[in-house]
Amino acid sequence: MLSGGTLLSQNPGSRLAVPPPGMNIRLWLHLHDLAKRRPSPHKQSVTESFAKVIHGLKVGHLTDHVIQRSKRMILDTLGVGFLGTSTEVFHKANEYSKIYSSNASSTVWGRPTLRLPPTYAAFVNGVAIHSMDFDDTWYPATHPSGAVLPVLMALSEALPPSPKFSGLDLLLAFNVGIEVQGRLMNFSKDANDIPKRFHPPSVVGTLGSAAAASKILGLSMPKCQKALAIAVSHAGAPMANAATQTKPLHMGNAARHGIEAVFLAMLGLQGNKQVLDTQTGFGAFYTNYSPKVLPNLDSYTWLLDQQDVAFKSFPAHLATHWVADAAASVRKHLVTDRAMCPIDHIERIVLRIPEVQYVNRPFPDSEHEARHSFQYVACAMLLDGGLTVSSFHKHQINRPQVRELLCKVELEHPQDNLPNFNTLYCEISVTLKDGATFTERSDTFYGHWRKPLSQKDLEAKFRANASGMLSCDAVERLIKIVDNLEGLEDCSVLTSLLKGPSPSEMISQSI
Repeated sequence: MLSGGTLLSQNPGSRLAVPPPGMNIRLWLHLHDLAKRRPSPHKQSVTESFAKVIHGLKVGHLTDHVIQRSKRMILDTLGVGFLGTSTEVFHKANEYSKIYSSNASSTVWGRPTLRLPPTYAAFVNGVAIHSMDFDDTWYPATHPSGAVLPVLMALSEALPPSPKFSGLDLLLAFNVGIEVQGRLMNFSKDANDIPKRFHPPSVVGTLGSAAAASKILGLSMPKCQKALAIAVSHAGAPMANAATQTKPLHMGNAARHGIEAVFLAMLGLQGNKQVLDTQTGFGAFYTNYSPKVLPNLDSYTWLLDQQDVAFKSFPAHLATHWVADAAASVRKHLVTDRAMCPIDHIERIVLRIPEVQYVNRPFPDSEHEARHSFQYVACAMLLDGGLTVSSFHKHQINRPQVRELLCKVELEHPQDNLPNFNTLYCEISVTLKDGATFTERSDTFYGHWRKPLSQKDLEAKFRANASGMLSCDAVERLIKIVDNLEGLEDCSVLTSLLKGPSPSEMISQSI
């Protein structure tokens, strides 16, 4: 009699296999069926590996580099969030969310008298962060922090006071949320380029939010897996709403839906256990998708260790920052006695940039369109020599000098200038009516990850952004708290400052 191992080696999955000579046909068929039912060795799915990493990463996995970079991201995100509470889109989102006001205790940043359930506090604070397109940008392209930090701030207030939520707890959960976004973007070459179909924060940000919430709430590995599956069904928003008031909602929704996915997972709601593995799952957002199992925890490396983020010095789409940099250099040739040459001396302005349709807006009509206009940013920089928050106010956009200069702008798209934040450049040529032409090029602007903002300038940006909502003392305290976040024992010290001064405190400060 042949051994079972030999029997099963004879193509056991086929009814056409021939039994060994002398073996009873019924016995052979029985063994054949047993072999077909034998479970194959377990192969870890991509989705399972994500759940394992989310659940398993510990404070000890954080590196000094990751801690320092993420603290800069947190400070910058808080600042642009405070600034964003002054915008029209924030006020609309805030009024909507008041419908859901309850006894739940999560702060709306800069609003001392308003508290919302954590899902809606995360929503309105996420909207504030992206309301001016002033938040950080990563590579592959997304705004990583805005979908994660509001979630952790809202949940930290909603959690029971014991055990305390420490600064290291915040840093770990924050970086888990950032890491998940980065890993997902590395599964498709589509993500390397400036997006054309879906707004990345609405896609990867939703899962980053769910991952961060899963971490801070201590979900088990199976529930982390459920939360990811649920979050995928909340993900996705089209780029057609870029340069409108709806675009900031993408960030707010990513934050809110991540929390909702986690709450539903905690109740046992089930989803596809391989949602990150399949083209019909998370792969539906990309034309090419090649998911990979994440590294083991004992040899885990953070993407933030390898790839820093860009911090913006003015509130507009990142691609316009190359344009501003090149325009500032050209302007030096056009200034005499500290004054810009008369506009009627300029014949034409040529911008050689990548082809990015939603940032090609020859005559923007609103602040959101101006933030997504190569043409406007170039003209504003040439006229004013700098760009600030007020550069995108309606009266600035509609200045006669700006409209006249916009009529002279032409775009060219060199074949080597690809729509990729890691490789794009801007070349600008200004031709005067006397025939003189001045050309300058920017390959890297100040604030890009290859040329990062100094800590001094990052803190100056935070002061400028937060000072409209917080007292000078609160601003300086927040800078110190974030700078020493890994030593903070209780994050309530941080969250208590986010609400801003009460009406009585504001009166006393003004006296």
